[in-house]
Amino acid sequence: MHIKINYLILFTSLVCSASLFSQAESVFNTIELNNSLEKVTEKLSAISNTATLISPKDITFPLAKNKEDHLVCTNVRTNNGIIDKVVFTFSDNKLSYIYAKGNVYETFTEQRKDTARIYMDYKVYVKDKLFLKQKEDVAWILTDEGMHTNLFAWGNPYLNESYSVKPKKTAVIPPFLKMGGSLEVLRPILESNSNFTNTEELDGSDPNAQLQINCFGVDYLGFPRKVEARFGNEKLNVVWILTAKGEEDRIRKALTAQYGKPIFVNDDWEVFNNWQVGLRKDKPEVLLMEPSIGLEYKISYFKQ
Repeated sequence: MHIKINYLILFTSLVCSASLFSQAESVFNTIELNNSLEKVTEKLSAISNTATLISPKDITFPLAKNKEDHLVCTNVRTNNGIIDKVVFTFSDNKLSYIYAKGNVYETFTEQRKDTARIYMDYKVYVKDKLFLKQKEDVAWILTDEGMHTNLFAWGNPYLNESYSVKPKKTAVIPPFLKMGGSLEVLRPILESNSNFTNTEELDGSDPNAQLQINCFGVDYLGFPRKVEARFGNEKLNVVWILTAKGEEDRIRKALTAQYGKPIFVNDDWEVFNNWQVGLRKDKPEVLLMEPSIGLEYKISYFKQ
């Protein structure tokens, strides 16, 4: 199997590996990612006007296995300024994601000496896993796992006071991901089912694909995902849906309900649907394959 490269992770990996802890979140009264809900709540109570805890019954946040919590704070005071609103998201009682809006750009950049890198329309301070959109004045602070799942493309809806949880969305693989479909036909369909997209010309290391459309905000299991749609000779033949380890059991149940029991299982993979769908476990993702590629991987990679 030719395993694809996540270019954003490649872009940040060397820098991120040198730092054991992110620093950007420390502006919030010295909190750290992976702190407990109790500890973060205590620290934020001293610097926030209000703090509201939201604990959804249905778990859809990818990093959470058994429980997700969102602590919504307003008028959060830092040494560099007051941020209008911040949502601190917890996965199984560990702080795993921060989304902030209003007076964030100046707050997070005023004291910095390093230079941001540019990824699409984001400014990225890679050591801190800090993403900024200056025009919208929003910021994201992520864990390594949040980087893998591209959570900078998701704006926590609980920041909006009028947000109400919608009925749970479909648990099946999005049907518009039609293997063998032409680039001409599928490009507008992918764009219409995404919040936004960008296109990469691939480096030639994968003989089966020359172009990849990155689709951000595609719904799967009730959460907007990054989907990487790969085209070879202008035909869709491979799709990666980026997921997280915490939701592995939920995804396994959904795939089993859609395709039946897996036909192959090892430590790193579970394969369904006549070698056309794979649940990857070592690096959490769902892989969709055109039938001939799936059968090729069955022999060359899975040795079956």
